[in-house]
Amino acid sequence: MNNQMKILDLVKDLREQTGAGVMTCKKALEESKGNLEKAKEILKEKGLAKAAEKKDRETKAGFVATYTHNSGKIGVIVEILCESDFVAKNEDFRNFTKEICLQITAMAPKDLKELLKQEYIRDPSKTINDLVKATIAKFGENIKIEKFERYEI
Repeated sequence: MNNQMKILDLVKDLREQTGAGVMTCKKALEESKGNLEKAKEILKEKGLAKAAEKKDRETKAGFVATYTHNSGKIGVIVEILCESDFVAKNEDFRNFTKEICLQITAMAPKDLKELLKQEYIRDPSKTINDLVKATIAKFGENIKIEKFERYEI
């Protein structure tokens, strides 16, 4: 029983840290023999593989997100595409679009290529491209930042 609780705690921790599904976390922990750091690496590798598999799938749904800095001097609009309305309406997807808006507001990339290469402002160990790939892995759909505009007075 005690071992069962430890496994559940590890699954919970891994899920909180990665956003991956319960069964995916459990399998990664089994594969890593209970090593949380190795399990995170396994999930990262699988996420990258999932993202690569999905990159050619058609994106015909999505969300246009906007953000205005509290100073009123910077505004951002971004179009992020996905495969289904189900994902486009998901709260986690909407939070992802807001994070991209905040990134553009803070870092002022000149184009999409530069944006994708930037360090993520909330976690410098990741790039925005890594964040997109993690979101693809989480939802199981192709997701892409289509375009954005940043306005500054």
